[in-house]
Amino acid sequence: MLDIYTLGEDILRDECSDVKEFGDEIKMLSDAMIDTLDEADGVGLAGPQVGVPEKIFVVHIRGEEPMVFINPMITETSIETGVYEEGCLSIPGVYHDVVRPLAVTIQAQDVKGKVFTLKADGLLARVIQHENDHLHGKLYIDHLDEKEREKVVKAYEKKNRIRRRTKARV
Repeated sequence: MLDIYTLGEDILRDECSDVKEFGDEIKMLSDAMIDTLDEADGVGLAGPQVGVPEKIFVVHIRGEEPMVFINPMITETSIETGVYEEGCLSIPGVYHDVVRPLAVTIQAQDVKGKVFTLKADGLLARVIQHENDHLHGKLYIDHLDEKEREKVVKAYEKKNRIRRRTKARV
């Protein structure tokens, strides 16, 4: 299990660098990220969320095989957009509707460095966009207007204070 960095950590706002070496280390990292993602009951997890400022994210939608995206680039998005309630493992317990394109085409590398292209729609397209944002220092709350973003941050801070007090009592 890897530690998941949360709102307020500087690494979540940094631009990530490309992964340059493909070998055992990147395979072990991707496996650890998938394990962490599954343990946290999420559907996507990006490098900066686990303290790795490199362009890697994993996706695991229940009932499907986990996927690893390294050095990804979204090459196309649909004109059609949709609203869906998003959350984030780095802003746990707080959700908000976010508008995003309904479909994307992404080019990335796998853990061996092989380039692949994937067209995705539905939940997969949304998760890809959400996780790809992390690689550029962007969180889902950045898609909200200022007033809504402030509400989400305040809700997160309130939940976090309560969680800290609960832990302190134990």
